[in-house]
Amino acid sequence: MKAIKRAALLAVLLLAMGSTGAQSPYRNILITSQDNGWFGYPPCEPSIWVSRMDPARMVAGTILNGYHTSADSGRTWISGQLSSTLGVYGDPVITGNHRGDFYYCHLGDPDGQGWASDRLLECIVCQRSTDGGYSWSDGAPAGTNPPRDQDKQWTICSPDDKRVYMSWTQFDRYESRQPGDSSVILFSSAKARMKKWRRPVRISERAGNCLDDDGTTEGAVPACGPGNEVYVAWALNETIWFDRSLDGGRTWLERDIPAARIHGGWNQDIPGIMRANGMPVLVSDLSVGPRRGYLYLCWSDTRNGENNTDVFFAWSSDKGQSWSAPIRINDDAGVAHQFFPWMAVDASDGSLHVVFYDRRRKEGQMTDVFLASSQDGGKTWTNERISEAPFEPVNTVFFGDYNNISAHGGVVRPVWTRCENGKLSVWTALINR
Repeated sequence: MKAIKRAALLAVLLLAMGSTGAQSPYRNILITSQDNGWFGYPPCEPSIWVSRMDPARMVAGTILNGYHTSADSGRTWISGQLSSTLGVYGDPVITGNHRGDFYYCHLGDPDGQGWASDRLLECIVCQRSTDGGYSWSDGAPAGTNPPRDQDKQWTICSPDDKRVYMSWTQFDRYESRQPGDSSVILFSSAKARMKKWRRPVRISERAGNCLDDDGTTEGAVPACGPGNEVYVAWALNETIWFDRSLDGGRTWLERDIPAARIHGGWNQDIPGIMRANGMPVLVSDLSVGPRRGYLYLCWSDTRNGENNTDVFFAWSSDKGQSWSAPIRINDDAGVAHQFFPWMAVDASDGSLHVVFYDRRRKEGQMTDVFLASSQDGGKTWTNERISEAPFEPVNTVFFGDYNNISAHGGVVRPVWTRCENGKLSVWTALINR
């Protein structure tokens, strides 16, 4: 009789586990929290970079001005507040080279007054660290062109470690409704010492509006090919546009290439999220494997229904001239939102890893974090839950515009924002392949 009761209890437990999903096999690590107290703004929009020289060393950034460094593969973190005479105002982007340098790029705020000053968004600032992220240079400004605003940048280092590449959106005036005001994608580069940026060049053939909506040219992400080719993808309305340069960013295609469609547009409606987007992420395979030089895109859209946002993937083997048909990355069968994806490729073996929020196993706004991985260039994907517990965001709290992930030498480190009782924190998971 006791054996029957034990069997029945076990069946109930297994059923309960099946209804909520298996627990994450990966240890979750808190990087920073709103409760730390020294942050003037709740931490979100995390970015991370695993050192190509020493994968045990990594640096993360969080808005508005947080930096976090780890020397033990992400198990423990030391945090500080980034400062610059050019100001620090969010949109943190961390990248690095093979020599162990880290770069922290962010929005400029020269007056230090935020939205109270017309100089906010006057430039993009990039600061360099040569000691693992413990100290930073004052930074070099890019794109200064008042009264125009510079926003939503992303960066990557060239494979030869000689330059840093950056693409971003220039607004004639952020959130302007004037018919004559527009937004375009700009590109620039700087030498590795980060003293000065080249004069920016416009690479988007089409201009958008300034409303920070589907009709805005936004979300430009650069990638580098094995021969230091430069590629950039961004969103405008329902299209992912692509451009390339084969001479280090000096010249670009006359006509942008439509790489994929974002059904429903890049500005997306996710319950519990103040604002969300499905902007593209572009990466290049720098491994010595059979897909060396391939380009990979991921994004999210609502082609399967407004209540069923999914994450999609496409690849190119000809430097972005043509693109595969989209493949859905998340493998759930039901109607649920998957959103805020970010992708990394591990140059040691060419494996692909995508982190995203996922509601397949939960009711309402309860949210998990998933990792999808591919060993065959994105033809097939495995999905696994990596968050140890779900959380419930609320749309009265700004949740940020992106998460991030970095991978090298089998060390895979996603970062994401968590919201609990209206308070934000930033986490990673210790994943080693």
